[in-house]
Amino acid sequence: MAKIKLTWRIWLLVVLLIASLFLIINLNAFSGGLLIKDVEKGSSAYSAGITNGEILKEVNGLKINSLEDFQKAISLIDIKEKNIFVLTENGTFDYISSTIDFSLDKNNYISLLFGNSQNSGLLEGMKVISINNIHLENKTFEEIKLEIESRQKIEIKTNKQDTIFLSGKEIGITVSELSKNNLKTGLDLQGGARAMLKPERELTDEEMENTVAILNNRLNAYGLTDVAIRRARDLSGTTYIIIEMAGATSKELNELVAKQGKFEAKIGGNVVFVGGDNDIIHVCRNDASCAMIEKCSSVEGGYLCRFSFAITLSEDAAKKQALFTSTLSENITESGKQYLNESLDLYLDDNLVDSLMIASDLKGQALQEISISGSGSGNTKTEAYTSAQESMKKLQTILLTGSLPFKLEVVKLDTISPSLGKEFIKQILIAGLAIFFGVCLVIYLRYKKMKLFIPITITIFSELILTLAIAVIINWNLDMASIAGILAAIGTGIDDQIVMIDETVKGKKEDSMKEKLKNAFTIILGAYATVVASLLPLWWAGAGLLRGFAVTTLIGITMGVLITRPAFGDVLKIIERSD
Repeated sequence: MAKIKLTWRIWLLVVLLIASLFLIINLNAFSGGLLIKDVEKGSSAYSAGITNGEILKEVNGLKINSLEDFQKAISLIDIKEKNIFVLTENGTFDYISSTIDFSLDKNNYISLLFGNSQNSGLLEGMKVISINNIHLENKTFEEIKLEIESRQKIEIKTNKQDTIFLSGKEIGITVSELSKNNLKTGLDLQGGARAMLKPERELTDEEMENTVAILNNRLNAYGLTDVAIRRARDLSGTTYIIIEMAGATSKELNELVAKQGKFEAKIGGNVVFVGGDNDIIHVCRNDASCAMIEKCSSVEGGYLCRFSFAITLSEDAAKKQALFTSTLSENITESGKQYLNESLDLYLDDNLVDSLMIASDLKGQALQEISISGSGSGNTKTEAYTSAQESMKKLQTILLTGSLPFKLEVVKLDTISPSLGKEFIKQILIAGLAIFFGVCLVIYLRYKKMKLFIPITITIFSELILTLAIAVIINWNLDMASIAGILAAIGTGIDDQIVMIDETVKGKKEDSMKEKLKNAFTIILGAYATVVASLLPLWWAGAGLLRGFAVTTLIGITMGVLITRPAFGDVLKIIERSD
């Protein structure tokens, strides 16, 4: 029996397959740990410098290899309860807790009760003088909370750092299982929200870049993660903006992108300042000392909760405020307080959201530190409180990032649940296996030679692995269209292999093996050019939503023509010599 000698084309395929497997497989997943998916801003972990994307290895000496390990580590954090004594204008109240279970407005009145404080006799609206003999005149509420609330030393080890910090029960880390591969799945498979936006008019490249940048800033400032924004164009030349957010809801996405988000503060019809960094230097967020839900009260049909937060104006905006208030007259209210005859009116997308009275002593003053307020409502106090939090967060985001330069029409809005994504994956695997076994059966029945059947099967897997490796390299999201493209590329590859086999087995007998393969490659290259030409329109079709099909099909057939077909041709030569 003649010794089989592998050619450089076959060795190239083998080397690329091994390299592809290392690219696809996430080796970190086999060393233990959990992926830190999100670190809450302002939390103890955030302050300690822990960031998204690190791999959590240990918590307080306990190795973390599963979500159960993480939950156990958190449950073992021993936060001791203590007596909380609250001195108010109505008397002294006490309860036992590890935290101060109430919040105060900026005047130190109780705005909300929760936890153990609800059974202590404390009531909303009571003014707090001191907590555990620490007077609010001497320290802020946040400073008192840090001093009184029980905290424990937390030791965290990640793949990048070892960190020690003090924290309560909630350390501010969200974790998930490490994926065994480096493939990125699209919205169809992991769930989330997708919006297709159409600008009010055709934008220049610079205008489009500015709009995408503001959208990106707005979504990031709001606290949403895993956001992908890209521009797309359909076959008629119309430009769209596609936004995809994994794990988000369509309601969140619609609220942030469906409106222009134009914020204006006016005095007597004159614009004092607008949202964005030209007029606003700083917006207080995630700090209860300057951003808070002030008070929740019962109203007809439910509850209303008011919020307020501080902002810092630029010098120019402060000067405009001084100019517009300098000519106003003073009014005296029934309570005897003096205010100017015009208010500071807050408009969001040309709708009045709040009017703030201006104290008379601010007349003509270039004040940079001011307070913005608003409200949220609901059927219950909890719903109203949540609504106020969401409204405050949205307003803070718009003040930070500014308004969109152009109005955007939501052409299409989709939401896919994670459970539906899992069902898609299951159905894809079943369909893929059915296709594979069906193709293998047809090929075996046609040639009835294991010498041909095995190389064809190996080549099918090779093209699949090479395509997935390229998807990892270019960071491509594999959605339903992309997977359909992979299947189409594999189908094209099988056709090419059949062409090569038929040319070598049933071709002209007087032709050499080299000539037969040359004839086969002439047909294959012609088919390749035809497929490439047919795929190009799909780059724009459906505003780019079919782009995944075009990309993965193109990658698959290109890998076939350059790598797997030449290697398969050399295998056919080896088979011929062995017969």
